[in-house]
Amino acid sequence: MSETAVVTGLGVTAPNGLGTEEYWTATLEGCGGIGPVTRFDASPYPARLAGEVPGFVADDHLPNRLLPQTDHMTRLALVAADWAMADARVETAGYGEFDMGVMTASSSGGFEFGQNELRRLWSKGSKYVSAYQSFAWFYAVNTGQISIRNGMRGPSGVLVSDQAGGLDAVAQARRQIRKGTKLILSGGIDGSICPWGWAAQLASGRLSHSADPDRAYLPFDPAASGHVPGEGGALLVLEDADAAAARGASVYGTIAGYAATFDPRPGGPGDHAGGSGREPALRRAIELALADAGVPASGIDVVFADAAAIPELDAAEAAAITAVFGPYGVPVTAPKTMTGRLYSGGASLDLAAALLSLRDHVIPPTTNVSPAAGYRLDVVTGPPRPAPPAAAGAALVIARGYGGFNSAMVVTAEGTTDDSTEGTRKGASHE
Repeated sequence: MSETAVVTGLGVTAPNGLGTEEYWTATLEGCGGIGPVTRFDASPYPARLAGEVPGFVADDHLPNRLLPQTDHMTRLALVAADWAMADARVETAGYGEFDMGVMTASSSGGFEFGQNELRRLWSKGSKYVSAYQSFAWFYAVNTGQISIRNGMRGPSGVLVSDQAGGLDAVAQARRQIRKGTKLILSGGIDGSICPWGWAAQLASGRLSHSADPDRAYLPFDPAASGHVPGEGGALLVLEDADAAAARGASVYGTIAGYAATFDPRPGGPGDHAGGSGREPALRRAIELALADAGVPASGIDVVFADAAAIPELDAAEAAAITAVFGPYGVPVTAPKTMTGRLYSGGASLDLAAALLSLRDHVIPPTTNVSPAAGYRLDVVTGPPRPAPPAAAGAALVIARGYGGFNSAMVVTAEGTTDDSTEGTRKGASHE
């Protein structure tokens, strides 16, 4: 065993594309998936836009027996898991059930399912509440349902660190690969676009109230005023590099480095960022991830930013990036401007985009944004930017969660195989 974790499969359900290649094509073309909420009547609320996954009909992808017991979020996760496994060309019959595990992230759980059952409880009584309510709302439900569907009884779990969770889950998966587990399915799929979930998200004070999809989510822009929520995300198949090579698997890239930090209490000891405490902790996460990967700052080809679209948070992230890479020292992109922030699914979707970026030697754009000069960031806007081909290219993905979570992950093109190019992989699309 090499103890090196590589990614051999991707499964994506995103607001601007159902399936990996559909998402990637839309992202490179700058096509957004943000629009008016359709899953419920959002007109009474101050925020009315969301990134909803288009064209998803659960009946087309899942057996009928699963539908009564699953939330919309879990249905998306089950389908993404199927696509990731197909993309990796994994035949589960060749594995022992304890050789495969599931490690996902969650920020909310099945809010829509829970809301519907609570409505029945209040309006009709307890005997009308589904027995599936006992687990369908639970934050660990995606891990449980994926493991049952695929017979994965190896090391499994769920990470709850808000929007940093997608990276934290993949990092935990890497730890299990290093301990000898042959395969871990990991990442995050989230979604709580329902009145109950909406009220919870509005309570953060970070949602944009703009009614214009092109002007609602503008990280690093002088007009930044909050983010747009979304649903979906990405799941990734991680394997040991030697085991993947032995079965002839195609490889997207290597999970080379990771670190997580937590912000000091605002105004407390260690708070050096004017009350937020974020910049010092975020910079340290980046530096530790680079050190873990053994990659110098000069070796990073692109940074996928967290992109909070809250002025003070954008300023803190920009300060951390420029402290490590220098002013305008590295291309920075935030393709989540096309999808909204997908909570625990957002970071893993950025991770998938980073791997595709390394595969195709191109940097996807940050749409609709005119970067403020004061941030001193080289934000990629307009068309995609070609990246110089490199045998061992590297990308940094940054994610932050509400309450002080900071995570950073380095992925490299090291270990990639020739047949991992666009259009040659099974399961890369929903078709």
